[in-house]
Amino acid sequence: MGLRLGDVAPNFVAKTTKGEIDFHKWKEGSWAVFFSHPADFTPVCTTELGAVAKLAGEYAKRGVKEIGLSVNELADHELWIKDIEETQGGKVEYPIIADADRKVSVLYDMLDYQDATNIDKKGLPLTVRSLFIIDPKNIIRTIIAYPASTGRNYDEVLRVIDSLQLADKKRIATPVNWRPGDDVIIHVSVSNEEADKLFPGYKVIKPYLRTVKLQNE
Repeated sequence: MGLRLGDVAPNFVAKTTKGEIDFHKWKEGSWAVFFSHPADFTPVCTTELGAVAKLAGEYAKRGVKEIGLSVNELADHELWIKDIEETQGGKVEYPIIADADRKVSVLYDMLDYQDATNIDKKGLPLTVRSLFIIDPKNIIRTIIAYPASTGRNYDEVLRVIDSLQLADKKRIATPVNWRPGDDVIIHVSVSNEEADKLFPGYKVIKPYLRTVKLQNE
C-alpha cells in the first residue's frame, strides 16, 4: 500500500549534493518539500529545479526546507546543477538525492508505472514528478503527483503550505483558489458561540458555511 496523508514520512539515509543525510535529522523541527524529477539533463526538470532555487527565500520565510531526488548518480547532479544555474538563474543550495539504486524512490512510491517512455537507458523506470509536503512532526500533509510531461506549479505548492500552516494555527479551512489575505472558512467543529469569540464579525452564508477575514495573517 502506498503512502497516504497522515502517515509518518519514512526515514532514509542517502547521498546528496550536500553530503550524506539522515532525512529526519536533516529536517528536524522544520517543514519540508520533498520532490522527485524523472532525470538529470532533461528540459522540464531543469526549469523546475531552477524555480525551486529562485523560491528559496519564500520557503525560508515559512520554515520550509527543500530536497530533490532523481535516479541519477551524484556526479551527474553536480554537472547538471551548473546548467540549471546558467539557464534558469538562482543558486541551487538545496540537496538533491542521488537515488540510482531507486531505494528511496521505491520507499516513497515515486516510480512511473504508466508511461512506457519514461525509462532510462537500461529500461528501468524513472520517477514521476512526486511531491510531498511534510510537517515538523514528520507527518505527510500533502501528496501531489504530476506526469513526466507536465511541469509543476510551485506557486500552488506555496499556496498549500500557507493554507496548512494557517489552519494549524487557527481553526479554519481555506476555500477554492484561496490566497493569503482572502476570507477563510471557519471550521465546522467551531460552534457559533466559539466563533463569536474567535472570529468576531464573521459571516454566516449557510449554517455549515461561515467565512471571516483574518487580521494580521
